Amino acid sequence: MTQDVQKLPAGFGRLWTAQTVSSLGDGVMHAALPLLALTLTRDPMALAVVTAAGTVPWLLFGILGGALVDRWDRRRTMWVADAARAVLLAIPAAAAALDVLSIPLLAVVAFLLGLGGLFFDTAATAYLPDLLGRAPALLERANSRLRGTQTAASGFAGPPAGSALLALGRSVPLVADAVSFAVSALLVRSLPATPRPVPQARESLLRQARAGASYVFRDRLLLGLALRPAVGNIAFVAVETVLALFAHSRLGVDTFGFGLLLTAEATGGLLGAGIASFLGRRLGTGAALTVTAAVEGLAVLGLASARDPYVAGLALAVCGAGVGATMVLAPSLRQSIVPGHLMGRVASTSRMLSMCAAPFGAFLAGWLATAYDVRTPLYTAAGLLLTMTAVTSTMTTNRRVEAALRAAADAAPDQPGSPTRPTAASAPAGTA
Repeated sequence: MTQDVQKLPAGFGRLWTAQTVSSLGDGVMHAALPLLALTLTRDPMALAVVTAAGTVPWLLFGILGGALVDRWDRRRTMWVADAARAVLLAIPAAAAALDVLSIPLLAVVAFLLGLGGLFFDTAATAYLPDLLGRAPALLERANSRLRGTQTAASGFAGPPAGSALLALGRSVPLVADAVSFAVSALLVRSLPATPRPVPQARESLLRQARAGASYVFRDRLLLGLALRPAVGNIAFVAVETVLALFAHSRLGVDTFGFGLLLTAEATGGLLGAGIASFLGRRLGTGAALTVTAAVEGLAVLGLASARDPYVAGLALAVCGAGVGATMVLAPSLRQSIVPGHLMGRVASTSRMLSMCAAPFGAFLAGWLATAYDVRTPLYTAAGLLLTMTAVTSTMTTNRRVEAALRAAADAAPDQPGSPTRPTAASAPAGTA
């Protein structure tokens, strides 16, 4: 039986359902949390603190969190993280019901939710290849489904539901999100157990964390896969920072029209996730990743030059499709080639790079829009994306990807104690 016709295991359905329910709760909070903060203050800095608090755990503990996930049972890490977040949300829900909710409390809750998300997301990324046996075709199919439903739940259904629930009471969206975490925890708890990572020979946590980061930076393929979301986040956050102002002042759209622009982007994301495997088969994974990166840059360039909302909506949809496909192909490839005992650290290092890059995009956009005009950040973002595409295209070629997949197959079964495991980094330099 080939990988293309293999069925996804039954346990994947439960993991898929759990992440869909959790994503729906995330979408509810994505809309409700800033609106909740807005009921308490109109101070922009205070609102920014609440928004930024959720990203701080990745900046402080990203690599260490990955090292811990590589030591712990991954299924248990996921359900405990979701159960803890469900219990945590009871605190602000009670505070809202008692009318004692405050900005500091919301910031602390956002920080702790982000910390729980760090452990859940990293463990889920490491658990999936264990569940599917590291088959590249299965991983692409699984990530396509996960990405598609995540976009639908958190991008389409969640935000309007969060706004509607908030209208019923300030504690209602908090309770709804807590329920989503509790359901997710129960589903994950029922997943099949996978082999626990074999501990390294009495290495310190910090040493293990450094080893995971070094693994990414020394492997040209993994580094190329990590650079794209890092540079991409600078560009995309720059776009998001000025998009509402651009849409209002240059395209003449109202609040409803702006919502339609975001819907167009999410629709493109669903399409991209759906066709990612097809692109990988037709072009090769490496070439497909280069094409999707170029599409993102050209789409943002089209957005920057748009003179009416229809062209802007089309550009956002195309950009969303590129991002959606990339977010299926890149994680699937990483999960196929990284040894299981390093998967948590590699995933968290890559995610941390992208999260650290995001604030630079916001400050860059604010400065450029103030110093020049609102289109300048968009043109700059397009330039960054296209430059990044050119730089990383030689790092993620089809030949390099195929060499890494062969090396990973030759190294199976995973043996954490082997220091000379062949990887993409060990492929001959001339193969790129």
